[in-house]
Amino acid sequence: MDKNKKKWTVVVLLGVLSAGLLALACWWSVQYNDARLVAPTDLSTYVFRVQDLPMLLAGTLFTLYILSLVVLLLRGILTRKHQERLTTRSLNPKLGFLGLLGFLGFAGFWSYPAHQDVTPFVFFLFFGLFGFFYEGKLSNTFMDERFLENRLRAQHTAMRVGFGLLFLVLILAGQGRFLGSLEYSFIALLIAVSLVLGLVLFLSEYLLYRYDHDEEQE
Repeated sequence: MDKNKKKWTVVVLLGVLSAGLLALACWWSVQYNDARLVAPTDLSTYVFRVQDLPMLLAGTLFTLYILSLVVLLLRGILTRKHQERLTTRSLNPKLGFLGLLGFLGFAGFWSYPAHQDVTPFVFFLFFGLFGFFYEGKLSNTFMDERFLENRLRAQHTAMRVGFGLLFLVLILAGQGRFLGSLEYSFIALLIAVSLVLGLVLFLSEYLLYRYDHDEEQE
């Protein structure tokens, strides 16, 4: 296993570990600490207690992981823009496991009734990271004219599907009290937009792999 693959394997493992610790800390707070720092907290009146340490440490660790992941992704994007490359970037297909973070979105069905917090629903967007699996399968592929045409074709198809679904969602959401409540309509809209954006990210990589693979077989 080369250095790059080892690095991204560590990134995935750290993501799973930090998300697990955060979930465990939330459970601890709800069960034994009156849901402090899980329920909305007024920081102006907040007083530290030793029992808050699990949530503070797990939350800090998860935040640092997200920031580190963003930095790595931005650095990869900037490197790709500033270097002329004839081949696709080298990527470990196992990075597709980051898409499992999308299942954190289901936590919103617990956090909203309990604490009126809809933030976890945004995590449905992370399902799009499953596309890393197909991008990894195309690592170091020579980007000839045919490949670039397939990339544009895949992106165009993914965007067309995404815009079509967003149009349908907005039409339904604009019909007034969708699902019988404006509040539930907003939640449904947030979930739908997050899922559609994740689908566009996934489709752009999947379709590129499918187009390229099918043409090689022909």
